[in-house]
Amino acid sequence: MPTFNVPKMTCGHCVSTVTTAVKSVDTNATVEIDLDNQQVTVESTADSAAIAAVLEEAGYPNELA
Repeated sequence: MPTFNVPKMTCGHCVSTVTTAVKSVDTNATVEIDLDNQQVTVESTADSAAIAAVLEEAGYPNELA
């Protein structure tokens, strides 16, 4: 399960946007968000690079934790 640091994620709207972005790659993905630490953990069959790319496209630059 990759974990991404997403420093621009600061509110509930961000959580919704990030979750939607990840689910656009894999509708069955499990997305766990730690807003306090600005981290997203994803359990998915999709490639980590694909997930990172959709987060970036949604306006959330990220890096693997």
